[in-house]
Amino acid sequence: MKRQASIATLWSASDALSRQGLQFATTIVLARLLVPTDFGLIAMLAIFVGIASVLADGGFSTALIQRQDVDYDDESTVFWCNLAIGTLLALLLACAGPWIADFYGQPRLRAITAVMSLVVLAGALGAIHFALLVKQLDFRTQALAGGLGALLSAAVSITMAALGYGVWALVVQAVLSVSATTAFLWWLHPWRPRIVFKRASVRKLGGFGAYHLGSTLLESAYTRLYSVLAGRLFGALSLGYYANAETTRQLPASFLASLVSRVALPLLSRVQGDPLIARRGVQFSIRVMMFLYAPAMLAIATLADLFVEILYGKQWLPAVPLLRVLALAALLYPLHMINLHALMAQGHARLMFRIELLKKVIGVMLLLVGAEYGIEGIAWSQVVHSVLVLTLNSHYSRKWLGYGALAQLRDAAAPILAAAASAILVLPVATTLDWPVAAKLPVLLLLGGGAYLALMSAAKTQAWSEFTSILAQWRTGGAA
Repeated sequence: MKRQASIATLWSASDALSRQGLQFATTIVLARLLVPTDFGLIAMLAIFVGIASVLADGGFSTALIQRQDVDYDDESTVFWCNLAIGTLLALLLACAGPWIADFYGQPRLRAITAVMSLVVLAGALGAIHFALLVKQLDFRTQALAGGLGALLSAAVSITMAALGYGVWALVVQAVLSVSATTAFLWWLHPWRPRIVFKRASVRKLGGFGAYHLGSTLLESAYTRLYSVLAGRLFGALSLGYYANAETTRQLPASFLASLVSRVALPLLSRVQGDPLIARRGVQFSIRVMMFLYAPAMLAIATLADLFVEILYGKQWLPAVPLLRVLALAALLYPLHMINLHALMAQGHARLMFRIELLKKVIGVMLLLVGAEYGIEGIAWSQVVHSVLVLTLNSHYSRKWLGYGALAQLRDAAAPILAAAASAILVLPVATTLDWPVAAKLPVLLLLGGGAYLALMSAAKTQAWSEFTSILAQWRTGGAA
């Protein structure tokens, strides 16, 4: 299982680097060609596009991955469901443009919303291909399709921004990225739907899918609720700063999710009847994820001013305080993620929905309280929420796998402490080194990264051993 996970993770990493890396690089270029308000306008639509996209899938894609007894008719039925619901939701979103524009007081959102609705339809068309590739652990095809889609959308959007199209460059980037990736998936993957629709297939997958849909809807709405509050209360400019800070801190998280979670769900689903192997899989995932993730997030928090200036330019420096806080808020993300995937793999979608409902009630209350203290208060509410809900996320891992929050934190402690010590080492150098930013940041990253690896290796931590074993598996797999 470990070898299979290692090889699959390698290709999942390639997909993440090709697609998300290109998208982030595109954002960096666009941030220098556009103004923060343009990004704020797109962020205002995040919650609407996100919820519509989740509804269009209906939870069926995850059910296809989790269930081991699906057939061609099940897959075809899900495709036609996704297409019908996606078309309807895209039309509804386009029609809602005037209302959304009035809500934010931004007339330009009328036309922007109509075009952005195409994201929902394009995503629905490619959902089955994506799910089947994940289930088969075929991340090579995903890497190629995602990379080509990201490259095409980058070329077009950057050209538009350079020619003065403003916010429309961001709109085209979002629509073209999803549409092109879907088109390439259809080209590269041989699966095609049959003209069939079976209610039995809907019933078979709908039980798990419905609860997963509810959980995903709650997550999608909550993670984008900040855009509604910030856009309504503080305007497009402040939201633009927050949105780019969020994008920056999400890069390691999105990469990690692509790297591990798409591998974890299908593999943990296969061993759902063996708690001992499932626990080892969860424990292994947490150690490896935190080994990579903790130093990345603490580096972003420590050197946020340098990251923002070198990536986006000085016009984005007001986003620095937000980025520091959001990086701290994301520190425990791997623990949250793997616990939820373990719960889904066991088929407990209903329990997951109940947990998500309670978490989101807590989260919304914290967001509302945080909004009273300005946009930075919204960011700090994310820190409090991450700490408070860890016990909820890990409750059933403790009950069924004997691996609860305290045990998970013990496994995560070594990477966090080593990364924190490295950050403390770097801080005095960062404040005294009077170099240009382009030279200063790489030196500080090398210093901090070297210190982190030295500490982890010298301490002979389990996370270090697990990570080096993955490297060995990758080398073996590459040689094979």
